[in-house]
Amino acid sequence: MRIGCRIILIYILLIVHFNTSKAQQYIPFAQHVFNAAQINPAYVGYKEMWFAQMGIRSQWTSINGAPRSGYASVDGILDPIGKRHGAGLQLAYDKIGVQSATSMFVSYALRLQIDDDDTQRLSLGIAGGATQYSLNGNDLVYIDENDPYIPRGMITTWRPDIRLGAFYYHPKFYIGFAAHDLFSRSDSREDFVYNQNSLEGLYRNTHAYIMTGAALNVSEGLIFRPSILIKDDLIGPTAFDINGMVIFDEKFWIGAAYRSRSRIFDREYDDLPLSKFTSYKSIGLLTQLYTSSKLRIGYSFEHSLNKIAGMNNGTHEISLGVSLGKSMNRFPMPKYF
Repeated sequence: MRIGCRIILIYILLIVHFNTSKAQQYIPFAQHVFNAAQINPAYVGYKEMWFAQMGIRSQWTSINGAPRSGYASVDGILDPIGKRHGAGLQLAYDKIGVQSATSMFVSYALRLQIDDDDTQRLSLGIAGGATQYSLNGNDLVYIDENDPYIPRGMITTWRPDIRLGAFYYHPKFYIGFAAHDLFSRSDSREDFVYNQNSLEGLYRNTHAYIMTGAALNVSEGLIFRPSILIKDDLIGPTAFDINGMVIFDEKFWIGAAYRSRSRIFDREYDDLPLSKFTSYKSIGLLTQLYTSSKLRIGYSFEHSLNKIAGMNNGTHEISLGVSLGKSMNRFPMPKYF
C-alpha cells in the first residue's frame, strides 16, 4: 500500500511541477462502448431518441490519491421526422491526487442521410464548452510549512475549448473520429501560475480518437460486437481499447476488454523516467443489462497487468442509462453502437 501511495504521489508531483510532463490525460471510461457521446460529438442523436446516461469510475481502488471520475450526459434528436439534427450536453469530473478537472460541453451533430432506407448516416459534430482545473494545496504533504511553492487552499482556473468529430454508421459497422482540447496549445490563454511557477501540467493535451466496431449476426438472438478505440495526444504513448461483446436477445450484453499503451511512434517520452508508466495494461469484464424498455445498467471491472496489479483492488465502473423517449423496442432498427 505504501509503495502504491508513493508511486501515485511522485507521479502527481512530477506532473504538477514540470510542464514538460508527457502523460496522457484523457478519462479512460470503459463504458463508452454503450454510449460514445462523451468521446465523439458527432455521435449525439445516434439513438434517434432522447437518452440520458450517467456513470462513476473508481480506478485502482484502495490506493490513496488514485483517479476518481464521473460523468453525465443527455442527447437526442431535435427534429424527430427528418432526424438531421442531434444535440446533447456532456458533464465530466476527474480527480487524481490533489488535481481535479470539471467540464461541461454542449454538442451538435448534423446527420446526413446516406441511403433511401435510412439505415446509414454520416454525422459531423462539434462541441463547445469549458473545463475548470483545480489544485487543492491543503491535500499536499510537505515538510516545511513555510514552503512558498506549496499553495494554501484551492487554486482554480477555467479554459474554454471545442471538440470536433465525424461518425458514420451502417447496420453492421461504424467508424468515427474525434479531436478534443483543440485550444490546449493556444499561446493566448492565461497561464495557470502559482508563485510565478507554471502549472501547465494540469492541462489536458490535444487528443485524437479513432473508433470502429461491428455487429455480426452469429445466430438468431445472438450478436457479436467487437470494437476498437485508439487514443493519441501526439506527445505520449498511443493507447487503445479492444473490446469483444456478445449480445443475447438484445437485452443482455457481456464481454471482455483489453487496454494497453504502446510505443508506436518514436517520441521523447521514451527517454524519460516516467516512461515506465506507459506500459500500463489491463484486462476487464464488460456487462450491460436492459432491465426494462427504458432502463439500462452497465458494469465493468478491470484488472491491471503491470507492477501496480498487486497494490490495488482493481478498477470498477458503473453506469445507468434511461430512455427519455419511445420504448427501446420500437427502434426502426436495433442500435448496437
